[in-house]
Amino acid sequence: MRLAALPLLFAPLLAQAASLSVCTEASPDGFDVVQYNALTTTNASADVLMNRLVEFDAAQGKVVPSLAQRWEVSEDGLSYRFELRQDVRFHHTDYFNPSRPLNADDVVFSFQRMLDPANPWHKVAASGFPHAQSMQLPSLIKAVEKLDPYTVRFTLNTPDATFLAMLSMGFASIYSAEYTDQLMRAGTPDKLNSAPIGTGPFVFKRFQKDAVVRYTANPDYFGGKPKVDGLIFAITPDANVRLQKLKRNECQIALSPKPLDVQQARGDANLAVSETPAFMTAFVALNSQHPPLDNPKVRQAINLAFDKASYLKTVFEGSATEANGPYPPTTWSYAKDQPGYAHDPEKAKALLAEAGLAQGFKTTIWTRPSGSLLNPNPSLGAQLLQADLAKIGVQAEIRVIEWGELIRRAKAGEHDLLFMGWSGDNGDPDNFLTPQFACASVQSGLNFARYCDKTLDDLIGQGKAVADPAKRSALYQQAQRIIHDQALWLPLAHPTAAALLRKNVTGYQANPFGRQDFSAVAL
Repeated sequence: MRLAALPLLFAPLLAQAASLSVCTEASPDGFDVVQYNALTTTNASADVLMNRLVEFDAAQGKVVPSLAQRWEVSEDGLSYRFELRQDVRFHHTDYFNPSRPLNADDVVFSFQRMLDPANPWHKVAASGFPHAQSMQLPSLIKAVEKLDPYTVRFTLNTPDATFLAMLSMGFASIYSAEYTDQLMRAGTPDKLNSAPIGTGPFVFKRFQKDAVVRYTANPDYFGGKPKVDGLIFAITPDANVRLQKLKRNECQIALSPKPLDVQQARGDANLAVSETPAFMTAFVALNSQHPPLDNPKVRQAINLAFDKASYLKTVFEGSATEANGPYPPTTWSYAKDQPGYAHDPEKAKALLAEAGLAQGFKTTIWTRPSGSLLNPNPSLGAQLLQADLAKIGVQAEIRVIEWGELIRRAKAGEHDLLFMGWSGDNGDPDNFLTPQFACASVQSGLNFARYCDKTLDDLIGQGKAVADPAKRSALYQQAQRIIHDQALWLPLAHPTAAALLRKNVTGYQANPFGRQDFSAVAL
């Protein structure tokens, strides 16, 4: 009788033990998301562990409530009043036992940390606050105030049409003031980066660099307990290995597949593909602070030298559209009448001669070792650029640098030519312009072209200050013209965001911004 009862006893336990394994392409830089700008870090921290006051619903194309259940904006656009949910609990772990739910103190702390140099947590961020600095939050936000335990007011110095959507970005995640107080009292503030606490659908368990991140479902999640009990990020840099793991059911979702892998998955009865046009641009940043790249004629010559059509066919295998500027064509202020640089090696040589470089010059091409959605085959792409530059007399040395080090050194401006990509967070055109081309972003490191120009900076600032989309669009089209004429980027491609799934996976949808939501995924 006892033996017969064993299956009945164990069946519920087995049903509850289901975990979702996701094959990802790189390790996160850390889990204190405000310090970093890589999408892999946002995916591993902000997307699964944390929440923001608002979120951007890609399907609806609008900002929706999250930790704030409602908000009001003053007529002059200078005051934003948020009413918080009163049922949100921070994670309970073996290193933190929260004594209260989320309240206004947590929101005030999360922003004051980034805004106030006198805040003891401001100097803890060794990498600084790249997004907050690029978005110029210290000069934009006049005050963040607690009006009552569940009401917060932001007062701005100037109107900003992007402010609400900006609050949906990963860097605007809300931290526990109680937990950070505990860490500071213990003299261990660095643990915030390795032992994170949030309010999100999953709770952090452990991280082994270049191997795995483990999470467990948050039973107290205000959006409802996730449908899987565990979440595993299996860090797998090689896209081919990610596909093989998926086929063996070692992973149920594989991110950043190569175009050829997507084609293979379509022909496999056990696999499925989730995809959507990505709000992203792959590009090569040209460091305008490094001679001779400080000469616009040289940057224009590099654009003219590159055979972009061959690159798209060879590297993206038909899975991306050609980029002529920073914006994807779906962006509402996209300058559709502005052509890109046609492939014209002879004109490129003539421009180099005008710049006094008829014999060419030496430079370097920086790229990552492993593929990603925005760079499916880094080695091949760099070789194609190297070969095309050689045809106009430019000798380019390829340097393959590990992703974390590549980002760190590129933000310091050490690169010449840098294969990079940018993903917008909320569909707003400024989400490309301010981080990548504003003067403040040179200091934060996100402006990989290292270009600061008052006219361009003023256009970006004016675009944020007006609410009328038509007026904003006119300003942004002027900005796009400057970016094109100055040849700050070698724009490459607008890819399709895709993920490969096992057929038994439900509730997952590829996101145009590269964000990840596993809270509703079931097996």
